[in-house]
Amino acid sequence: MSTLAAARRRALDNDTLSVEECSGSLDDRSGRPRFSGGSMKGYPVDSSPFRFPAIFLTGALTILFISTMPAARAAGPRQSVSAGPTVATVEISPFEVEAEVGEEIRFHALARDKSGALMDLEPSTWFAAPWDLGAIEHGTLTLHRAGKVRVGAVIQGKTGYATVYVKPSPIETIEIVPLGGPVVVGGLVKLTATARDSRRDPREDATLTWTSDTPSVATIDEGGILTAVSPGRARLVASAEGASARMEVDIIENAVASLSIAPTSSNVRTGDVIRFAASARNREGSRVDPSAVRWAVSGSGASIGADGVFVADQPGAYSVIAVSGKEIASASVVVAARNAERELVVIGRVPTTGVQIAEQWIFGKYAYLSSIGDRIEVYDISNPSQPIQTDKITFDARLINDVSVTADGKTGVLTREGASSRRNGIVFLDTSDPAHPTIVSEYTETVTGGVHSAFLDGHYVYLTDDATGSLRVIDFQDIRAPREVARWEVESATAKTITSETSGGELSSGRSLHDVYVKDGLAYLAYWRDGLVILDVGNGIKRGSPESPQFVSQLRFDYHNLYGDGWLAGAHAVFRYENYVFLGDEVFPAEFDIRSTDRIAVRGIVSVVDVSDLGNPTKVAEYGVPEAGAHNVWVEDDILYMGYYNGGARVIDVSGELRGDLYRQGREIARFWTGDPQGFRPNMPFTWGAQPQDDLIFFNDMNSGLWILKLGKARKKGTATAPGY
Repeated sequence: MSTLAAARRRALDNDTLSVEECSGSLDDRSGRPRFSGGSMKGYPVDSSPFRFPAIFLTGALTILFISTMPAARAAGPRQSVSAGPTVATVEISPFEVEAEVGEEIRFHALARDKSGALMDLEPSTWFAAPWDLGAIEHGTLTLHRAGKVRVGAVIQGKTGYATVYVKPSPIETIEIVPLGGPVVVGGLVKLTATARDSRRDPREDATLTWTSDTPSVATIDEGGILTAVSPGRARLVASAEGASARMEVDIIENAVASLSIAPTSSNVRTGDVIRFAASARNREGSRVDPSAVRWAVSGSGASIGADGVFVADQPGAYSVIAVSGKEIASASVVVAARNAERELVVIGRVPTTGVQIAEQWIFGKYAYLSSIGDRIEVYDISNPSQPIQTDKITFDARLINDVSVTADGKTGVLTREGASSRRNGIVFLDTSDPAHPTIVSEYTETVTGGVHSAFLDGHYVYLTDDATGSLRVIDFQDIRAPREVARWEVESATAKTITSETSGGELSSGRSLHDVYVKDGLAYLAYWRDGLVILDVGNGIKRGSPESPQFVSQLRFDYHNLYGDGWLAGAHAVFRYENYVFLGDEVFPAEFDIRSTDRIAVRGIVSVVDVSDLGNPTKVAEYGVPEAGAHNVWVEDDILYMGYYNGGARVIDVSGELRGDLYRQGREIARFWTGDPQGFRPNMPFTWGAQPQDDLIFFNDMNSGLWILKLGKARKKGTATAPGY
């Protein structure tokens, strides 16, 4: 058992608060905290010795954001204390507690010397991780989401910890998915339902209880399998935690005497979608409504939906079956491996030069690279095999996260965080001479807390505001006098703006907007734990405009159930292509150090959302590399290009209709290992994103720099998974 676990167990058994094994001390050389009895990472950005930042990277045009947890002094009455030369242990009370979303918990920290005597000292810093579940200010923790939150307090270099187990929000509503047609007597069909809490987040962990109010018409078992018994109207009930929903289903006599399926046979590749249709006739040979037909498929490597849509993840021969009462029809599908694999050829690269690379923007013959630092670098890529640096521009910022250029190539925008002046915001560049961009103006007035991501559309820039978690729209038609014209944010009962006493900056707690993509008058927002939000900013569907964004729809996810405890997790990258939105999750450990050369474990998938019905966005597919972390995406000409952090560079075939697991379907065209022995983290890829231009693909890797690649000849990968080359 680890020392941290042992301390926790003794505290539980003995009702004590001793956490000596969880405490740490200052590193003699760096002055940063050195911890024993567990891993506590993630500090370095300003000059104060104790910072506990929750750090996340994000976006389709995206960036690094450091949310420094506020230093605070615990108020309240103190016990009698005796002086001591140094702090030996720090104790936090309550040490372990169970709580609910929306609660505020007051913590107190005590310091003891080696003899166990209390010292008259108060915390220099309070912190909570992961920050998206709860945030602490002046010793008071506000809880936003379910999961496990670790609270810490630092006194003279020693750290004590407490743990909060946040229960899921109570279920408020249940939504049963309509069947879309009657069920014939003797038929079986599975009902599905989603439990939701008060903010309409899904509760995937909920245990649903199914009952039938009309068992003589239809019965239903614990798994939601309905059995039609006799003609009539069945009334079914789904319930959980005191909430319930009802649905009526018509049970009819089976008028079908013959059944057929089209197509009767098919030869396709993995990932190809087939839409089967059933044709039903009665005893007189007349056509009858086939809506009562149910679908099934043999084997575990393929699936078929209630709408007759078939897709296979694995090669093989499958039987598709249509059933209506006792009538059955079948069709065969032979599925071959997709074999989309091609080589990736290195054309050129720009290695890192002592600072981690963040975002890239490729336009014309130039590449702009931002940094986990105070600079952007400019490269002439007219000869992609030998990029030449033409300029380097520094700014008052610790993080230059996002950089992009207008479609005409004349104006650039970059985002800032961590400015010494505490005036972050955005900077406008004159890029008419792309080799040597110059500063024209800046906008900081309403976004001094920092900007995480930006998207340019015409003479508007859509910004994410670190301090409030809101969307800001800035009009830069007069580039020397940009002005805010709109603000929009998701509603939250617990969200608030807090102040970091270490940096003095403002931070959003409980609401985080991470990325924006605008196309055809619609803004697609990656709203972290609030999922995907779609706004009308000029499309007209809701009479919206850039100056007056209007809500269209939202798709929520259960991130806690998907990723579990101990992770920062949410929607962070968004890209619209054809009828799909590609929504990437970013998932980092609750505590880590982005400036350390140690490995950072990451996770995350890309959800493929069908937005052909804008009012009802629906997840239909996903792409996820096992044990790797998704980041930025770019889709062009039916190909998805993306940086997959420790999974390297990835190129994926997204042609045709998309359903199911794109990774298992073998839709990957290519992958490339972007590790470098001389990289910031040697031999470890951490690919941020991708951008295609002409026949080249530009991948920017935080550890190793810019890679310029080109798709080469076809190659046979085989059906098993393969590493990057």
